[in-house]
Amino acid sequence: MIKHRTTYLLIIILVSSLLNSCKSTGPSLVKDEEELEKAIADARPGSTITLANGIWKDTEIEFVGEGKKDSLITLKAEEAGKVFIEGQSNLSLSGNYLEVSGLVFRNGYSPTNSVIAFRTSEDKLANHSRVTNCVIDNFSKPERFESDIWVTMYGKNNRFDHNSLIGKRNLGVTMAVRLNTEASRENSHLIEYNYFGPRQNMAANGGETLRIGTSHYSLTDSKTTVSNNYFDRCDGEHEIISNKSGRNVFKNNVFDQCRGTLTMRHGQHTLVENNYFLGRRKPNTGGIRVINEYQKVINNYMSGLTGYRFRGALVIMNGVPNSPINRYNQVVDSKVEGNIMIDCDHVQLCAGSDEERSAVPVGTTFTNNIILSKTNTEPFTVYDEISGITFSQNLINREAKPPLQNGFKPVDYQVEETAQGLIVPSKNLLEQIGFTEPKLPVQKSETGADYYAQEFKEPAFRTGKRIKVPSGTNTLLEALEKSESGDVLVLESAGEYLLTKDFPIHHLITIQADACDKPVIRSEKNTFFRIENEGGLELVNLKLDGSKSPDMAGNSVVSTSKYSMNRNYKLFVRSCEVSDLDVNHTFDFLKIYPSTMADTVLIENSSFRNVSGSIVSMAEEVDDLGMYNVEHVIIKDSHFNQVEGSVANVYRGGTDESTFGPIVSITNSKFTEVGKGPRNKTEASLKFHGVQNLMISDSQWQSSAPLTLYLTNGEPITQIENITLANSGNIVSNSPEYSKSEVKIISQ
Repeated sequence: MIKHRTTYLLIIILVSSLLNSCKSTGPSLVKDEEELEKAIADARPGSTITLANGIWKDTEIEFVGEGKKDSLITLKAEEAGKVFIEGQSNLSLSGNYLEVSGLVFRNGYSPTNSVIAFRTSEDKLANHSRVTNCVIDNFSKPERFESDIWVTMYGKNNRFDHNSLIGKRNLGVTMAVRLNTEASRENSHLIEYNYFGPRQNMAANGGETLRIGTSHYSLTDSKTTVSNNYFDRCDGEHEIISNKSGRNVFKNNVFDQCRGTLTMRHGQHTLVENNYFLGRRKPNTGGIRVINEYQKVINNYMSGLTGYRFRGALVIMNGVPNSPINRYNQVVDSKVEGNIMIDCDHVQLCAGSDEERSAVPVGTTFTNNIILSKTNTEPFTVYDEISGITFSQNLINREAKPPLQNGFKPVDYQVEETAQGLIVPSKNLLEQIGFTEPKLPVQKSETGADYYAQEFKEPAFRTGKRIKVPSGTNTLLEALEKSESGDVLVLESAGEYLLTKDFPIHHLITIQADACDKPVIRSEKNTFFRIENEGGLELVNLKLDGSKSPDMAGNSVVSTSKYSMNRNYKLFVRSCEVSDLDVNHTFDFLKIYPSTMADTVLIENSSFRNVSGSIVSMAEEVDDLGMYNVEHVIIKDSHFNQVEGSVANVYRGGTDESTFGPIVSITNSKFTEVGKGPRNKTEASLKFHGVQNLMISDSQWQSSAPLTLYLTNGEPITQIENITLANSGNIVSNSPEYSKSEVKIISQ
């Protein structure tokens, strides 16, 4: 009797357990934070928590659970792509065998340092967990230099796949693998089939798209695999990927028009294999940079890459003898084998050689590579002794010059175009190095969230409708309020357009006159036009007159927002006449504020007369951390007369090597009585500090202040040719190492 009673009790317990299990694993649709928190607390292995479609605002999700290998705990969208996490929100997860899918983060930013974190606290990490089919789109902090990381991976054996990370605008790495605790080292994470979408130039260090480790833990192995991802126009800084730990694998990824390199910044035993770098002749596009010991660069394809120095198609660095952990370890026993470079402009050997970085590569092989280049027939730059690199069985086209004769076989420039549009060496050449058919390892459409668009076009001027504007008071402002990005405000009359109110610009707008007679724009405010975040301005065929501006110091025609702008802007001035900016002192044409960044400032075929301030002063980032305010300054076919301040003052301080610019071009222009005002602190007509690429040509100075140059780090390219300095200050520089072969100095 006792035996039967025991059996009966066991059956009851088993049935009860099964019923509870069935209850816990059923789908749970939650509609608010309270229901979500309860569902997470009640979850058991096999549970599915479903977030209802719609907007979840100001929601911080802590997903904690203990699933099993064959019975995950899942947090998912009711319909993938229809659950929108907005406002000040984020997601953190910890525990084991968890999965998150289908969420879209947009219209907000994280209140913490991560948008998605594989931990809920310092000691509660996620392991064996997965985030898939999710999107983070411009979920950026509004302050440009307030840093965060969109995705931080901790723990071990986690997977991040088929996600889309698009448009990070504030400082900080897009995605990072952290090794700062023992529980996150030798982690064997898998990062695959993700779409890393466009990221704008940050003009500062800290704009990497992916970083694995940090210098503090660079002697530690991470064992992370990064494969089959698509990196699309990732321009944040020089290091698109920053490898800072050991035994990582980068395989089968595509880098499309990325301004930077896959950089083995720290760490050893890195494998970089079968990655495709498509430059498409975009400026500063790069390939692979080799630093440290026992690295392997095998069977990668590179084409149309234009970057130089640290941004070359292939860069082998010099190291620092007995390097501190945060500097540059010597390249030792590394292998560069079976790679293809087609019309790539620069291969850099012993790059960075200087008094500190004097340890040349040793024990390194450069074997079975194909270099075919017509865009630059001297693709190799050798900065130091290369006897520690063994060259063998490399193929180079006859027109191109190898770094030395041994180890390079001259061949005809034989290329073909594949069905994918790749320019590849002929089959005969491929067979000689044993490279199988070049083919993209992954298509863009195979990566990222399957419901989210991947075609992103940068906003452009003149892509919208034309809006006719009559002359009068604030008619321009009324037209602006009805406009959309890319529209053109067409001034119908040659009369006066008076502004008596603020003119904030929140999208791209063109203001132009079609007639030969230029209309006049005047303003009674201290600035005519104010470019706010997301804004941009093009002025065409106009007269801009300061005679009705308030009698106060510090007026301007164009200004940026006074607040941080996390979107880069553009200012184009074409065929304009600017005059009488002199009602008081320091009346500038363009006035900028800190934490703003111009992609381009263009002045073309325009004249400036009687200005008490400066024209373009881009010098608000003075912390000497490598940050700056403008990428491109272009002045051509223009005349500057009686400008008390400088026409251009561009500043980039510090010695950081993570950025590309500024880049300045001054051509076919005249400077008459420029820079001699008593309040001109630059004491120059043009002043350039730390500009990385400067070209001044075919221009004349008359009775003007000096042209001042301060050349700093990064091997700046400075060319000055065919200019005349008449009764003006000479060229003032901290270095004589620039081209001035065609400078004519006339004293009167």
